[in-house]
Amino acid sequence: MDKRDICSNLPVIETDRLILRKVTTDDLDDMYEYGSNANVSKYVTWNTHSSISDTKAFLETVLEQYENEQAVFWGIEIKESAKLIGTIDFVSWNTKHRVGELGYVLSEKYWGQGIMTEAANEVIKFGFSKMDLVRIQARCLTENTGSERVMKKTGMTFEGILRKSAFIKGKHRDIKMYSILEEENVS
Repeated sequence: MDKRDICSNLPVIETDRLILRKVTTDDLDDMYEYGSNANVSKYVTWNTHSSISDTKAFLETVLEQYENEQAVFWGIEIKESAKLIGTIDFVSWNTKHRVGELGYVLSEKYWGQGIMTEAANEVIKFGFSKMDLVRIQARCLTENTGSERVMKKTGMTFEGILRKSAFIKGKHRDIKMYSILEEENVS
C-alpha cells in the first residue's frame, strides 16, 4: 500500500484490552498525565513535560502530521476506562528499503502488565501485512530494561549495541538495537 494511503487511512486496531487509534485534542490531559512523569520520560529522547503547554505542542505536532498524511501514530486506549495510556508509532518508515522503526511510551501505572507487548504485536503485524515491510526495528537506551523486555517478547532479535550513537539529554548514549523480519513474525 502507498505511504499516503496508510497515513490518511490509519485504522483503529483492537486487542483484548486495548484500542489503538489516532490521538485527538481530547487526549491532552491523559497525555500530560504520563508525559509529566519523570519516570516515564527517563529513557526517551524527549524531556519531561513541565506544563500542559509542552504536551499541547507535542499533540499539535502529531495532529499536523496526521493532516499532512505523514504519521503512522496510534494512541493506546485502555478499554476498561477509555483512557489514553500511551502511544505507539513508526518513528521512521523507509519505503525503498521496506524498513520501519517502532517507538512507544506507556503510563507508569500500566508497566509490567504486558500492555505494550500486546500493542506492539498488533502494530508489527500491521507493518508486515499493510505497510509491506520486511524489517521492523526498535531501539532503546542500554539501561531501559522495560523497553528491551517488550522487544524480546515481540520476537525481536538483539543485534548489538550502537555505542554513543545518540546525543540525548546532553550526553552521548549507547543504544541497543533489536529487529524482527517478516519471515520471523509468528504473532
